[in-house]
Amino acid sequence: MFSADDSYDWIRAIIMNIAYLWVALGGAIGSMGRYWVSGLVSHHYPGTFPLGTLLINIFGSFIIGFFAAMTGSDSRLVAAPGFRPFFMVGICGGFTTFSSFSLETLKRLQEGEWFYAGANILLSMALCLIAVWLGYLLGATLNSMKGH
Repeated sequence: MFSADDSYDWIRAIIMNIAYLWVALGGAIGSMGRYWVSGLVSHHYPGTFPLGTLLINIFGSFIIGFFAAMTGSDSRLVAAPGFRPFFMVGICGGFTTFSSFSLETLKRLQEGEWFYAGANILLSMALCLIAVWLGYLLGATLNSMKGH
């Protein structure tokens, strides 16, 4: 026979699977956004430098920093349970493109385009760290304003 503990395990398993489905849905949304933005940028700015990936990583870094600050445990906004993973792991994880960054940098190196490879590494690291910091700073500033 089943005990109360068995039913709790079953309920926890369902809740965990639903959380994975929400993260997967967020990842699909983020990936579609990345595909659209990358195509838009490469259409308007064709060339060797992976500008679309760089811009996606900067914007994604800013958004995840801002959202983390705005929805933290002592923040202005309280995210519904499961929404932080849906947004931060799913949408932001699907949208930002570190694996694409790595592959595009490797391609530049393999093609002997040392300047573009180096520029992509330096710009991506510096600008994404600045973007996540600015996003977090903006969120933290809004949290500290009156009306909290």
